[in-house]
Amino acid sequence: MTGSGGDARDRHVPVLRDRCVALLAPALAEPGAVVVDGTLGMGGHSEALLEACPQAVLVGIDRDPDALELAGRRLAPFGERVRLVHAVYDEMPAVLERLGLGPAQGVLLDLGVSSLQLDEAGRGFAYSVDAPLDMRMDQTTGPTAADVLNTYEVRDLARVIARYGEEKFARRIAENVVRARAVAPFETSARLVELIRDSIPAPARRTGGNPAKRTFQALRIEVNRELEVLERAVPAALDSLAVSGRVVVMAYHSLEDRIVKHALADGARSTTPPGLPVELPEHAPVLRLLTRGAETATESEIAANPRAASVRLRAAERVRAGRGGAPARGRTHTRGDAA
Repeated sequence: MTGSGGDARDRHVPVLRDRCVALLAPALAEPGAVVVDGTLGMGGHSEALLEACPQAVLVGIDRDPDALELAGRRLAPFGERVRLVHAVYDEMPAVLERLGLGPAQGVLLDLGVSSLQLDEAGRGFAYSVDAPLDMRMDQTTGPTAADVLNTYEVRDLARVIARYGEEKFARRIAENVVRARAVAPFETSARLVELIRDSIPAPARRTGGNPAKRTFQALRIEVNRELEVLERAVPAALDSLAVSGRVVVMAYHSLEDRIVKHALADGARSTTPPGLPVELPEHAPVLRLLTRGAETATESEIAANPRAASVRLRAAERVRAGRGGAPARGRTHTRGDAA
C-alpha cells in the first residue's frame, strides 16, 4: 500500500461532505461527543467532521486494512481525537463497548464500494480494467468473486445476479459462466466482461452504460455480504445512538436505500395500538426524520464529483430511548478518556 494523507485528499472527494457535516454537527457540540464513521474509506468525511466539530472524538471503522492505513495518515494531525478500528460496521455497538465509550452522538454510513477500492485496479472492482476477480473489501478473509463464479451452480449464480444486480439477463449470463468455466476457471475481469457483453442482446447493450456494471455490482454485494451486513448495521447504528444523537446514511442503489428507508421509517412511527385515545409514552416514535424522503446531489456537485450521481441521503435524530435503542444515560467518558 502506498500513499500519504495528501494522496488521500487528492484522490478522494467525499460525497455530500458539507451536507453530512451540517446534519451531524448540531449533535457534536459538547466536549467528548462521539461520532462514528462506520465506513471510513479514505477519511474525507471524518476529516471534515473533526475540523467542523473541534470538541468531538471520532471512531473510524472499516473492514479494509488499506483504507485504515491511508485514512490514518490523513487523520494523524487530529491525534488522540481519532480511534481507528478494523471491523465491519454492523459491529458498531461492540466496538464502542470495547473502546470504553458510551452511546454515540453521531453516526455516518457511506455505503457501497469506496473510492480507494474502485481506484486500485488490482482489487477487481472495476470492469474497465483487467484485474484479478477479487472484490473483497477485506482481502484478509472470505471468498473472492472468482470463487463465486467458479463454484456456484447456475440457479444460485443467476439468483445473485438477478437480485443484487437487477439484471434481466441473469439466467443467460449464469449459464454462459458455467459453460465457460468448464473450459477454464475465471481468474481476471476482462474475460468476464466479454462474456457478459456476449450474453446480452445487442439492442439492450446500447443503453444503460457498460453491460457488465450490473453483474459486477451483484458479485461485489455477494462477496462482501453487503445487504446482509446493512440489515444488521442500521439497527446497530440506532442502538448506538444517544438521545439527541443523529445518524446519516448515504446509499447508492435502490436495494441499499430501501433497507435504510424502512429502518428509519419504522423508528419514526408510533407503535401505539389502534383504538387508544392517546399515544402511550413507551410507544412514541424513537426517531425524528431530518430529511424529507431521500436527498440527492446537485448538478454542480455531480459535475465536480461524478460518484455523487446516484447517492440517496437519509438522516434521523434519536428523540427517546427504548425499542432496543441506546439507554438514556449520560456519557461515560470525558474527552480525555476517549483518547
